[in-house]
Amino acid sequence: MNVCLDSWAILAWLDGEEPALTRVEATLTDRPVVSWVNLVEVYYRLDRDHGRDQADTTITALRATLAPDLPGTARMIEAARLKARAPMALGDCFAAVTAAAHGLPLLTGDPELINLDDAPCAVEDLRRA
Repeated sequence: MNVCLDSWAILAWLDGEEPALTRVEATLTDRPVVSWVNLVEVYYRLDRDHGRDQADTTITALRATLAPDLPGTARMIEAARLKARAPMALGDCFAAVTAAAHGLPLLTGDPELINLDDAPCAVEDLRRA
């Protein structure tokens, strides 16, 4: 494991958006970490946009490619503490605290994470080459 991905990074990769596509693909041999909360976000977007069958198929493939991380109570509390101090989505909080827990940089294109003051982890902007 060398990086952590959030739902923004995964969706951009699945949609073939550059430069996210190339950067995420370069990490796949090391099975990037992703919070299960962020995988749930990917699932509901796929279900809504492409249907349940596509969502099921894609999540199965992602589970084999990525290293899904199920947060325990301590990580949930850390996400809640981050949410209490930062105006951002709860899923983004889980992405950041998951990356921090593993000592990994978080790959994202989400402005809430990129512009976060005092982030608990390093953040790499996937919107830029």
